[in-house]
Amino acid sequence: MARTSDTIESGAVVHGAARSQRPRSLRVRFGNLLSFRWAAAALILIGWFVYYPIVDNFIVSTTDQDIYTGEVTNVGLANYDRLLHDPVVLVALWNNCLYAVISVVFQVFGAFLLAAIIEDLRSERWRRLWRALYFVPSAISITVTGLLFYFIYQPQIGLLDAVLSRAGLSQFVMPWLGNEHTAIYAIIAMSQWQGFGYSTLLFAIAIQKIPRDLHDAATIDGAGPLRRLWSITFPLTREMTGLMIIVTIAGAFQVFNEVMVMTAGGPNNSSQVLGTWLYQKAFIEDNFGYGAAIAAVIFVLTMLTGAAQLWYTKRRRVQL
Repeated sequence: MARTSDTIESGAVVHGAARSQRPRSLRVRFGNLLSFRWAAAALILIGWFVYYPIVDNFIVSTTDQDIYTGEVTNVGLANYDRLLHDPVVLVALWNNCLYAVISVVFQVFGAFLLAAIIEDLRSERWRRLWRALYFVPSAISITVTGLLFYFIYQPQIGLLDAVLSRAGLSQFVMPWLGNEHTAIYAIIAMSQWQGFGYSTLLFAIAIQKIPRDLHDAATIDGAGPLRRLWSITFPLTREMTGLMIIVTIAGAFQVFNEVMVMTAGGPNNSSQVLGTWLYQKAFIEDNFGYGAAIAAVIFVLTMLTGAAQLWYTKRRRVQL
């Protein structure tokens, strides 16, 4: 009888526990369903303000629109065919590629070397000083920087030509922004000066995360500064390097303010980039369909370069 009563009581307990767990599981499921509303709100906002404009841009690129009359005509891929035969687009694409290559050299690999040199200093005070000095240009607005260099490049009152003349290099004195062969290089030089310190600071942060024991052990084994840089610092900052390459290339294909402030694409369209030519066609000449086609090209180029770099960085990832 005792065993029978114990069995009945244990069965009642199990049945009661099952009954109590059932509403609890329902509450958990209901709570999980309600918690999804925050993700849903974020997805709605991202879809509306990011992905919908991208899709709509591709739709607009197949039309010919007049912003003043509201007339819309479907032209299919005519805008893309026109883009392939536009000589200014080729010049703009070349300038963007040139901008990307030079930016990667200076703002990625050059900034990495500078950050490694700064972080190798023994005094923390000197490291902070050099970080701050190199970061100052990045804190200045790109528009202000463009105007500053616009006056530096002036042939009559500019600082650059005055320094060249005083140094006995008068043969190099020229209107830097008024020459078709030097305008884009002058703009790129200004951009490197403005963004170099920011990249250096990011690399300095990545280098600080490397355990100091690795460098100390390599030093004990007889590795010099260059060997430690190549075998320890560079592999362990590869993810930051990959990220900086993606950001730099994407920024090079989206560049607009620097060119618009300093030359507006001149002289004779020699310093045009895809962003300024898009602005010229869409907002000055009222050709939104053609401007949307240029924007689609910019989007595809940045997506392809970013995806390729992410794939390469993931394959070559180094873990401690």
